[in-house]
Amino acid sequence: MNVFYNKEGVGDVLMVILADAPRAEITAERKGDVATIFHGEDVIGYNIFEASKQFELNAVGPVELTPKLVETVQRVLGENGIDFEAREIDYSPKFVVGFVASAEKHPDADKLSVCQVEVDGQTLQIVCGAPNVAAGQKVVVAKPGAVMPSGLIIRPSALRGVASSGMLCSARELALPDAPQEKGILVLEDTAKTGEAFLIGR
Repeated sequence: MNVFYNKEGVGDVLMVILADAPRAEITAERKGDVATIFHGEDVIGYNIFEASKQFELNAVGPVELTPKLVETVQRVLGENGIDFEAREIDYSPKFVVGFVASAEKHPDADKLSVCQVEVDGQTLQIVCGAPNVAAGQKVVVAKPGAVMPSGLIIRPSALRGVASSGMLCSARELALPDAPQEKGILVLEDTAKTGEAFLIGR
């Protein structure tokens, strides 16, 4: 479950994403202040309109998933005649500080690096194309399941045959103010704590 809000870009709509599907294959059915999003007969999400009347929202982009937020989503959907029960919700932060333990050249791509990145008690292998990535850095990691400010959902993948679980983020990809436009990941201060949440859109 991912939740997304961008009043300036989309309007006063809270987007609740349960599953991904090709945009051309989805349909919607509106009831009251809620549009249910379908892929075939499967419900893959909800759009809740006039969201600021129901939710305390100060984010632009991904909204932090909390038990209170999920409870409010369930209540609002119920008030609009929609039966929804949230199950197996992962409340762990999806944007965290990571430590690049190693960065080695991709065996089949000169401009890619295969990085071993320590996060919250685990090590993720992430293939990165940033020219400035190097071992020893503290960086921002978008873990699988993260929703970028652009709406992109981060999923496990393979780049040129090498498995990758997550993304090392640039300031521009995180929609940070005054982000430089040149390519390169955001390198944090050494004092940043590995595994702690990195809040964006605040």
